[in-house]
Amino acid sequence: MNRVLDFDAEAGLITVEAGIYWPELIAACRQADREDTPQWAIAQKQTGGDRMSIGGALAANVHGRGLRMRPIINDVESLVLVDASGNIQKCSRAENAELFRLVIGGYGLFGVVYSVTLRLAPRQKLQRVVSVIDIEELMPAFEQRIADGFLYGDFQYSIDDSAATYLTRGVFSCYRPISLDTPIPNDQLELSVDDWRRLILYAHANKPQAFEEYVAHYLATDGQIYWSDLHQLGYYEENYHRALDQYLHAPAPATEVITEIYVPRHALAQFMYAVREDFRRHKTEVVYGTIRLVERDEESFLAWARESFACIIFNLHVSHTPEGQEDAAAAFRRLIDRAIQLNGSYYLTYHKHATRAQVEQCYPQFSEFLRLKQRYDPDERIQSDWYRHYTTMFSDATIEAM
Repeated sequence: MNRVLDFDAEAGLITVEAGIYWPELIAACRQADREDTPQWAIAQKQTGGDRMSIGGALAANVHGRGLRMRPIINDVESLVLVDASGNIQKCSRAENAELFRLVIGGYGLFGVVYSVTLRLAPRQKLQRVVSVIDIEELMPAFEQRIADGFLYGDFQYSIDDSAATYLTRGVFSCYRPISLDTPIPNDQLELSVDDWRRLILYAHANKPQAFEEYVAHYLATDGQIYWSDLHQLGYYEENYHRALDQYLHAPAPATEVITEIYVPRHALAQFMYAVREDFRRHKTEVVYGTIRLVERDEESFLAWARESFACIIFNLHVSHTPEGQEDAAAAFRRLIDRAIQLNGSYYLTYHKHATRAQVEQCYPQFSEFLRLKQRYDPDERIQSDWYRHYTTMFSDATIEAM
């Protein structure tokens, strides 16, 4: 389930089996390069991990760091689905259009995606431009970068809760296209595995040092050159918390749990100041966080990007104790409430702590989504913990459909 099935170098379309991982997909694009056609590359992928499949990316309707990009449904030309009855369905905007809208962002509930045809983007060379700015400056800075033709970017905020700049000052890195003839030096700076491990340790045990070193590294990389596809790959050490817990003599195992919150762009600074006060009051620990942009998704049924939002990612440190789990659940619900107060929303993918009222406020079509699931799969052959959680939560709505 990880083969390349077709590559259309004229149209910039690649068809792959849905089990292929992003690095293999990127490599396949390079192997298909021809002198008489443009070089093609992925437009975007999810950040934070590379060993994830294209099928999984579609199930969650992921997005990346594009400054003017919609979620990944915008990059999908078509897909082939094996539905709950074992039938093969080709889905696109013109064929089985309702299934197309349900499958992408449908959390795997409508069948197994066998293959995907992705729309590629011209491969470009990019120059990184780095500055350190405050949250009030961020949206105007994003707007200026977009006006200047930059393609990608994000803002990685301070996690040092002892500082006045906690959550409100950060590293603003954006990428602008430059000539393909520009050479990429062999001696460009990059974080080694040991560097990453040290930063992860500091993010837990010495947050001022973590931010100081992170800022210093990024400022030192200002002006560096990257390929538009390769710059989206990143290092992630699986199960890093096991060694970290042991090194720190943690009283209980812990992990980071991610959440993603969406707010109208004009309300971003207001939201971050409110969260800063909340996290300090409740002693909520952030280990890493970033802010990026997304354009409105008008295609997927369970669209999370219902507007052109600012996206705020929080990685919260969660102790695996009853108290730690309860504190985390409460923190996630407070974040969602603050987003709702500002006409924002949240990403369904990462956790199941939202209340029914929060789900319905952010996803008013959710009951209909479950009813459509049961229409396409009346025997509920395809299930998951996620699905069972929400069918229990919305049991009255799903009973009506049966």
